[in-house]
Amino acid sequence: MHTDTAADLVLTGGPVHTVDPAHPYATSVAVRGERIVAVGHDEVHALIGPATEVVDLHGRLLVPGFQDAHVHPVGAGVELGQCDLSGATTPDEYAARIRAYADTHPDLPWITGGGWSMEAFPGGTPDRHLLDTVVPDRPVYLVNRDHHGAWANTRALDLAGLHRDTPDPADGRIERDPDGRLSGTLQEGAMELIARHVPAVTPDEQLAGLLRAQAVLHSHGITAWQDALLGEHASTTDAALAYRHAVTEGLLTARVRGALWWDRSRGLEQLPELLARREHFTLGGLNTHTVKIMQDGIAENGTAAMLAPYLTDCGCVSGNSGISFVDPEELAAVVTRLDAEDFQVHFHALGDRAVREALDAVAAARHANGNRGNRHHLAHLQVVDSADIPRFRELGATATIQPLWAAHEPQMDDLTIPFLGAQRATRQYPFAELANSGALLASGSDWPVSSPDPIAALHTAVNRHQPGSDRPVFLPEQRITLATALTAYTAGSAYVNHLDATGTITVGKLADLAVLDRDIFARPADEIAQARVQQTFVGGHRVHHAPDA
Repeated sequence: MHTDTAADLVLTGGPVHTVDPAHPYATSVAVRGERIVAVGHDEVHALIGPATEVVDLHGRLLVPGFQDAHVHPVGAGVELGQCDLSGATTPDEYAARIRAYADTHPDLPWITGGGWSMEAFPGGTPDRHLLDTVVPDRPVYLVNRDHHGAWANTRALDLAGLHRDTPDPADGRIERDPDGRLSGTLQEGAMELIARHVPAVTPDEQLAGLLRAQAVLHSHGITAWQDALLGEHASTTDAALAYRHAVTEGLLTARVRGALWWDRSRGLEQLPELLARREHFTLGGLNTHTVKIMQDGIAENGTAAMLAPYLTDCGCVSGNSGISFVDPEELAAVVTRLDAEDFQVHFHALGDRAVREALDAVAAARHANGNRGNRHHLAHLQVVDSADIPRFRELGATATIQPLWAAHEPQMDDLTIPFLGAQRATRQYPFAELANSGALLASGSDWPVSSPDPIAALHTAVNRHQPGSDRPVFLPEQRITLATALTAYTAGSAYVNHLDATGTITVGKLADLAVLDRDIFARPADEIAQARVQQTFVGGHRVHHAPDA
């Protein structure tokens, strides 16, 4: 064989799930340079030359590289180096971790970090007095797992000038004791009242966080992602410069679509800044032709925008239907203009009212501009009214799902279902309805809100319960097939990321690949989560190799 026709890499000897409807199954794949040059069976071996690296799959599964359509890697990576509360489940565990972190970092002026879960505290709201006990001498500011709320001690509240007469901001809420004193929990926009006083994360810390996160994501078979927030918001420091540095230094090995943050306190006067940022930060493996609009909050704290009011503790109708952060008429005008400038719009839309408002805005843009191919997508979609299900396909709006949330777990059972009510609770995470309606599904983790592991997400999407959970199946009629779930996490996310040369294992496409330690299609559905990623390739270059692979 001529060396110029030989493959650089051949993976063979195992099932290949290509996610290509025209050729769904193979056993061998050949790669030359960054591209796939052959997909088939034993005939691919003819491309093996003396310098070809041959990976014997030994029956392991080869799939396209996973793509996360909604994730916050830089923040996740930075938090891993701060006071990390993820994985702990009780106030005592949190107190122990916070005390240990404070003791080992005596020179830090603030104790920052996050990852605490709302279900660990009555009503989902921790009290400042626990923090006062473990760290009495320094301000403490810790965001929760969802990053829609924060826990602060008395010193932090005082330094921020907050007191019982401080009014709630229009886009958030300060939690208070029955006597009106501040409890220490701040929701949504109220987080900014303290966050603005927290020392900013340094550029070096951000770059280290990005590289730390990139290694984690590659270890889970993730080859590309959409960073869902590039900009300044609450406790989030703009990560765009960290990405640019990583690109210019040759450190970014993933393909990244960055969503520029829409400042909801401003209007279209910020458009020139967004256009300038798009121009400056689109280079190499980073593309910033997306704008992120957060239209509502989350159901657990009553800020997700609902068509009907939440219920109270007694099951009575409340006076709260959540918050639409952007006025619906303004939203339609903004999205129409962004679409005209060829920005993709990435919506945070969790409640059924927010979903409808986002779809209405996409409809307005389509009416004004026609279909410009910008591939707008709505993330989270916790509650979707049945009338809005077919609108995704009709409008060409992608449904970006977070499968790990579609399960019975304490935050769902204790802090969500009782306040949604029985009937509305059945409208949660309607994955099967969306898929059956013809909507395109993409998939993401929202890490660090939840695990970045796509295999755990596949497991939950197929089974509607989390790995290892002994709780009942959650709305079993909304289960989707493993093939549908995998397509969402590969080709679907590649579509919203505008990475059309990826997402399937097809001749001519980029060799973004993941090797799993077993064929999850040949095993029972309740064993999907047992699989592990052993190797990850981006453009034919190995970026992860598990020690035991």
